[in-house]
Amino acid sequence: MGADPTQIGILASIPMLSNLMQPIGAYFSERTTSRHIYCLWIYSISRSLWVGLAIAIFWLGKGPNAPVLLIALTLGIAFASSFIGAIGSAPWLSWMAALVPRTLRGRYFGLRNSATNLTNLISVPLMGLIISRWRGGSIQGYGIVLVLAIASGLISLWFQNFMVDINPQKSFYSSGKLISIEPNSIEPISTPTPTPIPTPAATPISTPISTPSDLTQAGLTNALPQPTLSLWQDSNFLKFLLYFHLWTFSVNLSAPFFNVYMLNNLGLNINHVTLYNSLAAGANLLMLMLWGKLADRIGNRPILLGAGIVFAVFPILWLCAGINFWSVWVWLPFLHCILGGAAAAIDLCSNNFQISIAPHRNQSIYFAVAAAVAGISGALGTTAGGFLAQFGYGGFLGLFALSSLLRLGALFPLIFVHERQAV
Repeated sequence: MGADPTQIGILASIPMLSNLMQPIGAYFSERTTSRHIYCLWIYSISRSLWVGLAIAIFWLGKGPNAPVLLIALTLGIAFASSFIGAIGSAPWLSWMAALVPRTLRGRYFGLRNSATNLTNLISVPLMGLIISRWRGGSIQGYGIVLVLAIASGLISLWFQNFMVDINPQKSFYSSGKLISIEPNSIEPISTPTPTPIPTPAATPISTPISTPSDLTQAGLTNALPQPTLSLWQDSNFLKFLLYFHLWTFSVNLSAPFFNVYMLNNLGLNINHVTLYNSLAAGANLLMLMLWGKLADRIGNRPILLGAGIVFAVFPILWLCAGINFWSVWVWLPFLHCILGGAAAAIDLCSNNFQISIAPHRNQSIYFAVAAAVAGISGALGTTAGGFLAQFGYGGFLGLFALSSLLRLGALFPLIFVHERQAV
């Protein structure tokens, strides 16, 4: 479409900014009676908005003003779709947390993420080939790909009908089982007995309810577990937020500029960069299942700390990269393989770690606040990195070294975060 760098930058920043909407979505979702219906409405709307762009692509054709109008429409729809979709992100994660047993989360999300990455590895080149080879031109080819994407997104919503629904108003833990109370039924979803996070403010449950008859006699109010601590009084979660904020900032400080450094400073061509990124994606795909099984065995925090140290050292290792044969064909491929494997561990275990430390009630609010913090931190990190990279002193290499130091420092608060039932 001929978008300039500023427009591309705006498009890239929209997903991070949209995370600010997640607390609002979590607030409203906790007042609904069905995760399924809530997510169905939110994602149906957010994905259907792209139909407008598909129609515009074929309607405007190759008119003289078509690129300008299509770029503006793309930015507008991306903004609206991302912000609406963000309203459903935290409730969706809370829904998944309720359905997936704690002892299987690592393996389940590892398998799910592997399938997602494999789909991306296959579909992205194929879709790119369709766009570049389409007889009607690349813009029309993009329209065809967009129609396929919209159809796939809407079809995927149909599969939610096969998932067990959760009522956030009537869901609680009792005797080691997540009980979802519907108007005419009580359906247990087996999970291990959760071990509460040790905290001075915690109080024991005065009257545990473990059977439907007890529930009927005591009523829903008495059956609910201890009141969830206010988010801002939950010291364990606040420590995690501090870690998450510092980590996201330090990672985004340098992450967008590695490809730029290879292309501009090292003088590598786009084929080399594509090869390296493919190696990172392949390593990510291969390691996800391994990290998932290991997380179920030893917990998420040890993996986050170990992989975090490797990921933190990664930027400073670029000081050894050059334009010689050894760097191009050995060192840089090795770095990207390490990057992909470590990133797989961090992405997988960060998600599961959040689920582990958030209280069972009002979980979506905790997830939403964490996502909002990540969005703000990521945007600040990218912006700060752009300014620092322009300084004559240090340049990209100075930025990479600073990012490494900040990443190592960001791991310190994680040491003091307690994970619930690390197996």
